[in-house]
Amino acid sequence: MANLGYIGLGVMGGRMAARLLSKGHAVVGYNRTRSKAQALAGHGLRVASTPREAAAAADVTFVMVANSDALKSVADGADGFVAGLGAGKIVVDMSTVSPALSRALAARVREAGAEMVDAPVSGSVLTLEQGKLSIMVGGDRATFDRVHSLLEDIGPKVTYVGAHGLAVSMKIAMNISVAVQMLAFAEGILLAEKSGIAREVAVDVMTHSAIGSPMLQYRGPFVLRLPDEAWFDTTMMQKDLRLALDMGRELGVPLPTTSTTNEWLTAARAMGLADEDFAAVFQALARASGAER
Repeated sequence: MANLGYIGLGVMGGRMAARLLSKGHAVVGYNRTRSKAQALAGHGLRVASTPREAAAAADVTFVMVANSDALKSVADGADGFVAGLGAGKIVVDMSTVSPALSRALAARVREAGAEMVDAPVSGSVLTLEQGKLSIMVGGDRATFDRVHSLLEDIGPKVTYVGAHGLAVSMKIAMNISVAVQMLAFAEGILLAEKSGIAREVAVDVMTHSAIGSPMLQYRGPFVLRLPDEAWFDTTMMQKDLRLALDMGRELGVPLPTTSTTNEWLTAARAMGLADEDFAAVFQALARASGAER
C-alpha cells in the first residue's frame, strides 16, 4: 500500500483514483471543482484543499488535468503541488501537454528535490473500467522502475518510451490516428447512408469489418447516440491535434489528415458541440451532408 496524491479528478482522473483506492492505496485528492473530489470520499479518498496539500501528504502524486493552463494552475504558486514536494517524492503527470512544457515542469520538480515522469494514457472510460488501459512513460528509468507497479494498478500495459517528454510525444502521435479514424468512419457511414443503407446497419457492418479497430468498436456507435457524459470531448481532442500540428511544424513532418480533421473539429465546436465527445465530428459532417437527424 502506498500513500498517493491525485490532482485532477475528472472523467478519467476520478476513475483512476477510484481504481487506486480499490487496490488498497491511501489517496489524497484535489480537484478545482471540489464536488468531484467529494464524490470519491465515500470510497476512502481524503480531500485536500490545495494541490500543495495533496503533494505534501503523498509519496507519489498523480496529476491529470485538461491542458497546459490547467497544469500550470495546479503546479505554480504557494498552493501549487511543486511547493509541496521534497526529497524522495515523485510526480506522475498523466496530462497531455506539449513535450516542452512537460520537460520544463520535470526540471522544476527536480529543483524541488523530487522526480517526475510523464505518463499519459491510451484508451477510454471503457478500457479503463475493463482494466485494459495502456500507459506510456517518459523520464529517468530509475524513477519509472519506482512507479511501475503503481501504474500497473491502473492499467496492465505500461511501456517505458524514453526520456522526459517522449511519452507525451507518443500520446500526441497516437491521438492523430484516433481523430482521423473517427472522421474517416463518419465519411464512410454518411456515404453508405445517403446511398440508401440504414445508418444502424452501416455502423454494424463497419465496426465488425477489417476497419473495425478497438477504438471504432467502442466509439463508432456514438454516431447513433452520443454518450450522456463525453469520454473525451471535442475541445480536448482539438487541443491534442493542435499540439500535433505544432510538433509537425517544428519537426518538419507534414500532417495533412491531421489538418483536415482539425478543421472539422472547429466546425463541430462552432455548431455547439464543443463539450460533446469528439465523435460529434460525425454530427458536423452530417449537417454539411444534409443527413442530420
